[in-house]
Amino acid sequence: VQLQASGGGLVQAGGSLRLSCAASGRTFSTYDMGWFRQAPGKEREFVVTISRRGDYALFSYSVKGRFTVSRDNAKNTACLQMNTLKPEDTAVYYCAAVLNNYEGKWSGREGPREYDYWGQGTLVTVSS
Repeated sequence: VQLQASGGGLVQAGGSLRLSCAASGRTFSTYDMGWFRQAPGKEREFVVTISRRGDYALFSYSVKGRFTVSRDNAKNTACLQMNTLKPEDTAVYYCAAVLNNYEGKWSGREGPREYDYWGQGTLVTVSS
């Protein structure tokens, strides 16, 4: 699957942005999707993951309550709605996908190395 993230930009602290991730292929609904971010000089950081059907999500502590995640499998897209943005949210944001055919209890994956496919990243800059 190929991924393309978009929607980044410059926003003032307290503002909102909505990122989108467009996926190619007909099997999008078999992939859990993840969002990660990487600030300059820092390691790639987990933000949120959403299950293949969109019925479960796992957020990092730093964004919980401010960010929401959704997906539309009919349109092969996943979205990250970011509210109440802070300067520390400034980073390049990446969407990622990992195949999940497991029918048991869902467990969100937080490690970047657990994901097989990555988009190119979109820059989010939050000014103070």
